[in-house]
Amino acid sequence: MSQPRAVPAGGKSGKAGGGPASVLFLCGRNSIRSPMAELLARRVLPKSTFIASAGIRPGERDPFVDAVLAEENLALGVWRPRTLEELEDSYFDLVVTLAPEAHHTALELTRSMAVEVEYWPTLDPSAVEGTREQILSAYRDVRDGLAERIARRFGGAITHAR
Repeated sequence: MSQPRAVPAGGKSGKAGGGPASVLFLCGRNSIRSPMAELLARRVLPKSTFIASAGIRPGERDPFVDAVLAEENLALGVWRPRTLEELEDSYFDLVVTLAPEAHHTALELTRSMAVEVEYWPTLDPSAVEGTREQILSAYRDVRDGLAERIARRFGGAITHAR
């Protein structure tokens, strides 16, 4: 498995302002939570921050993610789920894990590195059953919860397109 590379000697933050220079959002299959977080973080973090997402195993694109992101005028475009091994760059100074299995994997991979790992427990909305509207509501809750957490962590404003 590809490992996130350690930050250069000098600290966990690659930016003079104290924010991370690179952030990886990691979940189980990179189908729901981590791609949402990646896109939402792009609205808050500076353009110079490298932001990516991945899963610890292969996943399929989830159409409910596209639906709830479109409500916020966001789109994944041609994006597709990817695993850690498929990442083009493996240099991250912050790894945000969104699922227990992803957190355990990140801790194991970064054990001897100067990489900050944060665990943000996030419900997997694909486990919710019910009507289409009930399922979409669960996805919206995840999207909105991630947006709030990202804004709190990185100092941005919570913005909604609605």
